[in-house]
Amino acid sequence: MQNNEYVRGYLPDENPPLWQLLLYALQQVIVMFPATVAVAIITGFHISTTIFASGLATIVFLLVTGRKIPLYYGSSFSYVAAIGSLMASEALAGYPLNDKIAIAQFGIIMSGFVSIAAGLIVNRFGRDVIEKILPAAVTGPVAMVIGLTLAATALQDAASIAIDTAGTISVVESQIPLASNLAWVISLVTLLSTIIFSVYLKGVWGQLPLLLGPALGCATTYIIKLVTGISLFKVLPETANTGIFALPIFTLPKPTWLAIAAIMPIAIATIPESTAHVYQLDIYVNDLARKKGSKKRYNIADLLGLNLIGDGIGDIVSGFVGGPAGTNYGENISAMAITKVFSVPVLIGASLIAMVISCFTPLINSIYAIPTAVIGGLEVYLFGAIAAQGIAIMVEKNVDLFSSKNIAIIATIMVIGIGGQYGFNGSIPFFGLQVPTIAGAAIFGILLNMLLSIGEKKPQADKTAAK
Repeated sequence: MQNNEYVRGYLPDENPPLWQLLLYALQQVIVMFPATVAVAIITGFHISTTIFASGLATIVFLLVTGRKIPLYYGSSFSYVAAIGSLMASEALAGYPLNDKIAIAQFGIIMSGFVSIAAGLIVNRFGRDVIEKILPAAVTGPVAMVIGLTLAATALQDAASIAIDTAGTISVVESQIPLASNLAWVISLVTLLSTIIFSVYLKGVWGQLPLLLGPALGCATTYIIKLVTGISLFKVLPETANTGIFALPIFTLPKPTWLAIAAIMPIAIATIPESTAHVYQLDIYVNDLARKKGSKKRYNIADLLGLNLIGDGIGDIVSGFVGGPAGTNYGENISAMAITKVFSVPVLIGASLIAMVISCFTPLINSIYAIPTAVIGGLEVYLFGAIAAQGIAIMVEKNVDLFSSKNIAIIATIMVIGIGGQYGFNGSIPFFGLQVPTIAGAAIFGILLNMLLSIGEKKPQADKTAAK
């Protein structure tokens, strides 16, 4: 047995010392912050409210799931197109922003009931039945697609000299070529330092690479600014930049069938993604438990139904206070896998920090100011780690990669998911519908698996089970 004296890490029910907990929690906030804020800006939701909602929904999720599933809830890009289209529709033309948000909120709340219903179905029929529908040959490549469809985003961010998501350029035209090269320098410093810190640093510092790497990237950006006069730090839009202390803007949902039709069905798309995340966690948490010599088995995969229920309640909570729809974040799972910190108290701490930040404009500005190139360097690592976790699922579950059936399922999921992302900008046109690529790939894989399982005999599996 491996000597657990040299294995550092925190399991879901373990509590680090307070000063370490705060650093680990801040690390998780930095990981979730860019995507969560980006969703708010793209959809037109209030930034401070979105950040507050992510923290509140995470705490509710952790409590609902009995503090057994270490996941962070953040705004989901799966809903961006639906929410954006609704708020820009002719039906809502002329409505004040808060009224548009209130109408979208109702659709977000109703989407939560879809996830809750899915969770109740899983609990009713059991994990074995669900694994026949969502075997590792499906969830593994779905996880890989989640990571790989974000690859272009990571590289675009790594080379970015924009100061905001609207694409406003932060330098004069004559400096753009130099600024572009400097952005690569910053992203490479961030990426390589984060990797080196995660591999070579020991003890507590070895569990903070996603805090130390970006810090070094920001220091590099500051030095470049002093030497060249070129600043690649970001600035929030002016409308989000007023005051020092300001409570988030809370709005109440307004019931409408329009919001239900536009947003509620998207919840179906997040179920395979959420399932893949739960299986990823189960593998990594139990691997750490084995290495630490713990005899406890963390049956996170058995809590799939509870996870979906918690995810749905998270949507309801977020939607009720004025935040976008969300899901558990793959970026935060990657952060936990890299740092070996799966502690639920750390995630509660991250949630509380996010809620505090949402009330102080300077704090929001400080974290948002992290250069896009720094985020891009970090994303190369995090998004790649999501894809690697998909491979880990298939390895852990002993997926036969020489099986014609499995090859067909994996191949089609990968090509539909990745091809749809880069060939159709994330939504595949299908009989008048715009199907999100990850959802389309997952649904096709599920249906293909069910079709190819008809009449299937598994004598080998029986022999294996008998050993």
